[in-house]
Parts: sequence; C-alpha cells; structure tokens
Amino acid sequence: MLYLVSTPIGNLDDISIRALKVLEESDIIACEDTRNTKKLLNHFNIKNKKLISYHEHNEEVASDRILGLLKDGASISLVSDAGMPCVSDPGYILIKKCKENLVDVVAIPGANAGLTALIASGIESYNYVFHGFLPRKSGDLKKKLTSILNEGYTAIIYESPHRIKNLVEHIVDFEEDRIISVARELTKIYEQVVTDKAINILNFLNSNTIKEKGEFVLIISPNKKNEEKVEIENLLFEIEKLVESGIKVSEALKIVSKKYGVNKREVYKLYHEKYT
Repeated sequence: MLYLVSTPIGNLDDISIRALKVLEESDIIACEDTRNTKKLLNHFNIKNKKLISYHEHNEEVASDRILGLLKDGASISLVSDAGMPCVSDPGYILIKKCKENLVDVVAIPGANAGLTALIASGIESYNYVFHGFLPRKSGDLKKKLTSILNEGYTAIIYESPHRIKNLVEHIVDFEEDRIISVARELTKIYEQVVTDKAINILNFLNSNTIKEKGEFVLIISPNKKNEEKVEIENLLFEIEKLVESGIKVSEALKIVSKKYGVNKREVYKLYHEKYT
C-alpha cells in the first residue's frame, strides 16, 4: 500500500493524528529530503524508520524501486518537505505507475499552502485554478500571466522570494487596480497575508525586506470586466430569443430587465447598440 502523507507547511502542530499513525506504521518512508523528514519524525518521536530519497531528479528511477518494494508487500509512505505530495512536488510518476500496476494508493489529507492562502485572502474562492509556479522565461511568463489575468476565475500561484516583485510588476502593467493577495510564512510566527490593489502590493513589496528563503503564494482575483461582458451577452441573448418567439422588443426588454433587476433604460441602450 502506498500512502500519500501530507506534512505541515510550517507549524508542526498542523499534522494530523492519522498522518502520524500512518508514518509510524509504514515500513518505509519515501521523502523529498531525508534531512527534513528526519526532523519531522524526531519531533514526533517516530524512530527507526527506513528512509529513501524520492525527489524531482531521481523520480523515474526511484519510482521503479518503490513500486518493486510495494509489490513485495511493503507499506510505504510518500512525503514532500511540506504540504501535499504532487502539489508542485514530486509524486505523480510514482502514483501513475501504482495505478497502472493495480497497487493501492491512499491519500492522507492535510496542510496545503495554496488553499490556506486562498481562504485567508478575502478573495472569492468559489471558482479557482491552481497554477503552481509559472514559466521562468520572460516571454512565456507574460503570455501565461496575461491568459490568467483575462480569465474569470481566481488564480493561485506559487513564487519564489526573488521573483515575486517581478511577477507583481507584470500584473500592475496589465491592471494596477486588480485585487491580489500575497502570503508568506504561512502558519509560522511571522505569517503575513496582505490583500490589496496590485499597485499597493508592489509598493508593499518594495518597502519591505524579503527573505531569500521560503515561498510566496499569490492569489489573483477574477477578471470582473470579462464577467460583466458575459452577463451582458447572456442578457441580450435572452432578449433576442424572446423577440424571435414573437414578443415585441419593448415587452422583451421589460421582461428581461425586471427578471434580472437591471435598469430598463440601460437594457434598451445595450440592445439598440448591438442590433440597430
């Protein structure tokens, strides 16, 4: 059995009782960095565990080795340095191989930096997309970020301390009033989550010392302009359908404006701008 065990992203108290039990009972623990995992195990007095290395540079080879051990009946836990395996961390290759070989995989939920930052940001969380780290090359970054900024959903992005200012600068160039949030040191003593207009976040980053260690989580609010455009198109489409069914334009405008609580004069103006 392969267990995907979520570990704390900062505060060690955030590990679950179930996660500790699974780690204690596992024959082997596959870890992104054995040194970090040893600190975690020592903190919770979990002793004499066989640790094997599993990281982005040996993922293919290590996956085959772990799969062989699983087939031999070993119980193995996979952990990353912090948070959930596979979420901007190694794990996908191993899990895919396990699924292909009918080896059971069980996920042990826990802390996640992206979702922690999202719910603390005050930015709407009904529809969101996790992007992880964006491309490093300037051209690819601008292209990807422009696509994200044009979408009508909340975006979750990870970024390193020495690149966060550059990322926010690109957002400011696109729309300086866009509401965004930056989070750092999550669950730790100096946790900070700041939500404001992009231009104000850039000023905040420029006026504060940024440590080279750790990562930022950036939350970008949806493109409301696109949402408004879609709403208008839907409204006009509904009027058009009513007119096609034989209802007079004036009556269709009245029906739709009342249905959606929109000013009739505004609806009339939008309709005639499009159809006359």
